[in-house]
Amino acid sequence: MTTSNGTTDLREAFGLTAIPFTREITTRWPSEIFDEALNDLQGVVDNRMSAALIAPAGTGKTALIRELRDRLPEARFRVQYLKVTSLSKRDFCREIAATIGLEPVGTYPNLVRKLQAKIENTAFCEGLRPVLLVDEAHDMRPEVLAIMRILTNFQMDSKLVLSVILAGQPPLAQMLARDDLIAIRQRISHCATLRLLSREESRSYVEHRLSDAGARSQPFDDQALDAIYEISRGNLRAIDSLARKSLELAAKRGVSAIGTSLVTAARQLLVS
Repeated sequence: MTTSNGTTDLREAFGLTAIPFTREITTRWPSEIFDEALNDLQGVVDNRMSAALIAPAGTGKTALIRELRDRLPEARFRVQYLKVTSLSKRDFCREIAATIGLEPVGTYPNLVRKLQAKIENTAFCEGLRPVLLVDEAHDMRPEVLAIMRILTNFQMDSKLVLSVILAGQPPLAQMLARDDLIAIRQRISHCATLRLLSREESRSYVEHRLSDAGARSQPFDDQALDAIYEISRGNLRAIDSLARKSLELAAKRGVSAIGTSLVTAARQLLVS
């Protein structure tokens, strides 16, 4: 079936209830890779400590910290999410202030004091445990990352108040290894990681995403699933893009079974 704008409706073509392989995930793929990292990070937060999540691009880092946020009940936690870019110290503090509901104005020292006061009020007056999820932390400047030492220092460093989860790509690990960031590194009680999928994991992931979209049968044959793995090398984002484009191409051609040649053709239609 072709829609009014000329595109093919994958739901009609393959008997689906939703478009598969998009960023919208209704049920998470059950995997030890994610379960272990997720459970470890939740344990860190439960103990009022901080952690890092190091993962290559496209391996599910943001999806994992989103699920971590959803796991922390609002009755006990005040969770804030911040996606950073290369900001100055003052601008980074302004971003945090806006995220936690403070007016992001004032000099850098005043902003830091206001942030600490707000965090303390959340913990000691509202009775909620503050958690800050910092995504794309590998884009932070080293001097900005060093701010985390100040923001987590309460009552002369004798109280664990704010939990920070730094999530980023492998350069974040390299930055944390710097000699001038040893004070930050010592505040990281755990470093969780994600990796690329194996061949069998890649197959299982494709089958899960299709089933989640309402598929009653598997449109990809074994060779096509192998091709998806070989081309994507087990990268979740690459798998999603390639599988969705293969479905689109098959629907456009009126093909119900997808083989290697169709996956290869779909690959040519994607940006390298």
